[in-house]
Amino acid sequence: MSHRPPTIIDVAARAGVSKSLVSMVLRDDPGVSAARRTAVLAAVEELGYRPNRAAAILAGTRTRTIGVVVDDFRNPWFVPMLDGVRTALAPHGLRLTVADTQANAHLGTSPLDDLLALRVDGVVLAAEGSADTVVPPDTPVVVAGERATVPPGLDVVASDEAAGGRLATEHLLSLGHRRIVHVTGSGGPAAARRAAAVERMVAAGAVPLVVGDGPTAESTGYEGTRLALAEHPGTTAVFAANDVMAMGAIAAVRDAGLRVPEDVSVIGNDATPLASSPLVRLTTVDPHNDEVGRLAVERLVSLIGGPAAEPAPTRTLVQPSLVVRSTTAPPRA
Repeated sequence: MSHRPPTIIDVAARAGVSKSLVSMVLRDDPGVSAARRTAVLAAVEELGYRPNRAAAILAGTRTRTIGVVVDDFRNPWFVPMLDGVRTALAPHGLRLTVADTQANAHLGTSPLDDLLALRVDGVVLAAEGSADTVVPPDTPVVVAGERATVPPGLDVVASDEAAGGRLATEHLLSLGHRRIVHVTGSGGPAAARRAAAVERMVAAGAVPLVVGDGPTAESTGYEGTRLALAEHPGTTAVFAANDVMAMGAIAAVRDAGLRVPEDVSVIGNDATPLASSPLVRLTTVDPHNDEVGRLAVERLVSLIGGPAAEPAPTRTLVQPSLVVRSTTAPPRA
């Protein structure tokens, strides 16, 4: 014989309070006394009660859920960023729901719209926006990461990608490299890194060579590096726009019969788990994306339930750092 799951009425009876007071406790209403809150939470624990999220949505109450929109789960950039998001959500007792722009592309739906349909309390937009992106004025949204297009009126928390591009380029220049290829792709972070890299190379008297304009994927890094080495055999270093592209660059160098770093140095960006693998030991720029995720959630939580009239949108930049490993060295004489 199966037993029915406990209801909010059961919790109220066990705690000796009204059903409405149980609802107030579950949505963390500050108007509940400590004693009654303790009694309700004890009843919830004893009965194993689980709130009906669908009912809460229909009732128009807060779902205590934060949505995160990412570009593509295959991009390891999101791993540390989501770790930072989870760390920041924990003290507030908030749930996390993640939507991928690629997962439901065949349905023609927007991941932002999908999250809004679930009545999330706020959204971290960690993906490229567009001119068609519409953010309802009553939904707090914070953009995480450097983006080519940011919907108007939104706060942005991002790593200083221009500073990251300078760090990578200055590292190669300090080793003595002057024949540097920058393998890049599309998107806001890549554009910021590219502009900074070119600026530093020009300032140092090096001739900038930039290849690639597609997705920031391993295949783009491989093909761009392969073409650059074939057309410019004197190349001594490759700065890839991210670590995934750097994996492709390393493969292209080796397929050309060259060694990393003895013949060609390679540096990436994003400090993903790939970079620290003992098989690679990739020199990279750490944009501290965990900090980006954490600060984005902190800003989002401050907006949820805040005053209707917010000040002008803010832009917070996290400073990157350089992680030197074994894929970069001075060029051979």
